Amino acid sequence: MKLRAAKGKLKIEHSIVDGVRPMLERLLAANPEIRSVIPGVIRRVRDARGELKVHLTVPTTNGWKAIALSAGARQELFISTAMSKEILEKALQQAARG
Repeated sequence: MKLRAAKGKLKIEHSIVDGVRPMLERLLAANPEIRSVIPGVIRRVRDARGELKVHLTVPTTNGWKAIALSAGARQELFISTAMSKEILEKALQQAARG
């Protein structure tokens, strides 16, 4: 399956966990220094109840890997950016709040 661009920077390869797509769109709109976000694998988990939670895990070659927890599932997010971990964490928190 080919990657499809949604609004240029959000790459959609497969489905996105409930609540994560609007958060990613807010994140991209407020932070032009983010080059792209690629949602990855979705897995069911027991501890993903309640509000949407996103946290950064490890640096990658061109940015950061994050995990989004929502609607009983976790999804990997690959964020291509030169932003520092602290600044990106704040931006993710603001986007998650709406």
